[in-house]
Formats: sequence, structure tokens, C-alpha cells
Amino acid sequence: MFKVVGLGEVLWDLFPEGKLLGGAPANFAYHINVLGNQGLAVSSVGSDELGREILDTLQDLGVAIDYIQLNRKAATGTVMVTVTAAGEPRFSICPVGAAWDHIAWTEKLEQLAAETDGLCFGSLAQRTPESRETIRRFIRSMADHALRIFDVNLRQSYYNSSILSESLELCSVVKLNNQELPLVLGLLGCKSMEDEEDDCRLLLETFGLDLVCLTRGAEGSIMLSRTEVAVHSGLKVDVRDTVGAGDGFTAVLAHHLLKKSSLTRVSEAANRYGAWIAGCAGATPEANSAILKEVV
Repeated sequence: MFKVVGLGEVLWDLFPEGKLLGGAPANFAYHINVLGNQGLAVSSVGSDELGREILDTLQDLGVAIDYIQLNRKAATGTVMVTVTAAGEPRFSICPVGAAWDHIAWTEKLEQLAAETDGLCFGSLAQRTPESRETIRRFIRSMADHALRIFDVNLRQSYYNSSILSESLELCSVVKLNNQELPLVLGLLGCKSMEDEEDDCRLLLETFGLDLVCLTRGAEGSIMLSRTEVAVHSGLKVDVRDTVGAGDGFTAVLAHHLLKKSSLTRVSEAANRYGAWIAGCAGATPEANSAILKEVV
């Protein structure tokens, strides 16, 4: 069992039909638990009804709330979500100033960082200096061998070249999708090689990464390490919605990288689990024994 942290935003996704727990780090932590590890979410919620409901929901999902800070001045974050006919989500994120914009660095987090086997962080929670600095300090407090995944997750205008370049320098693995790849390269001042695999190699070599993972929706993924390439063509699925599918994919990615699985196994398992979530409603479906047997 590995101790793996999702650090960043935790919030409510507000769909037309109701609200669901959201935030990539919280979703990631849930799926890490489902895979048989200890998944921990590090974030902040407001001292309000929505915050209390998040804490209750996390506990119901089996995610410990020990590292969810309570902010008495800022409100719990929300995101308005609509889903297209193709099952793709569209987000409208609450303004800067939500509780998860104020994740404080503490001795408790410093101790957790030293103990953790892996971390997943993104760009959205770095939209404010306070949470951004906490993420940086957490990474720098981790063991040198620990897994550090930067799951890019570009949202609205809440990113810039500084956030991207510094995150890529701090991580060992980067995951991004094929729509984000040209944006990231452009912001970093890197000229595209006009080939996805070559562009992934450009990122790998420029930032000295261990792995670049490019997801391509229904067309699968490309995973490229310093010695291997694993290309997956994707799996057919009747899509309900894709909310959380990427977070589940990343959780399986982390799980198998920590297990030292072959890149082919990592790729197959991550794609299969992500496709299964896309065929379910919501970001945190209850996994059955059949899917777990295939991906763990």
C-alpha cells in the first residue's frame, strides 16, 4: 500500500441536476483509495454549509479529512458544470478567493510530505500565491525518490508560463491532453515538432522528466519515458460523462508507476479505468470487482 496525496482544489461541481463533489486532487485521492492505497486529499474548505457537506462526503467516500483545512474567512469553492452532447464537461469556476485559494503551509503538511510516496498536483490551485507556495514547499519537502505528477488541467485563464515552467521543473511525471499540449508548448516558447510523440519527447528532454503522458480522449494515450514508448489506441465506451475520467486515469498511472509496472501495463490499466469512469455518472463511481481485477 502506498501513501499518495492529491494537493489542490476541493469543491462542489454544480450540475443542472444537482451538485457533486469535485476538484481533481480530491477525485484523484478517492481513486487512489479504490485501488487499495492510502489516498489523502490536501485542500481547504470554508466554514460554511458547503464546506461541512464536503467533509461529510469525503468521509462517506472513505477519504480522510485530516488534511482538509477549515478557512473561516473564505467560502467553499464551486464550479458550474454543463455537459455537452458528446459527454464533454464545460466549466465556469468561482472567482479567486475561494477557500482552496488559501491552502496554508503547516508543520503537519511538512511531515506528510516527508512520508508520502507520491503526489498529484495541477495548475488551477496555483492561481493564487498562497496555495502555489504551499504546493512548491510540499514538493520540496518530499523524498527525492517520491513520485511527483503534474496533471496540467488547464482551466479558463488560470495559468501562465511561470506556473507551467516551475511545475514542470518540480515534477517527475507530467500528464496533459492533446488540446493542452500545443498551448503548453506555446507558453513555454517551445516550437512544436508537428508530431505528438516528438512533442512529448521535447518536454521530456527539456525538463529532465521521467515520463510524459499525453491523453487523447477516445483515441487513447501516448506514454513516453527515457527508454520506452507505449501507445494505446483507446477503448470503445458508451460515454455518460467524462468528469473525473482523467483523475481516475491519473490515479492508476500513479498506482502502477509506484508498483514499477511495465509501461505497457501502466498504459493499458489507466486507459481501461478512465474509459470505465467515462461510462459512469459522476467523478467518483463505486468500482466493482470486475474493473478492479482488470486495473489493479
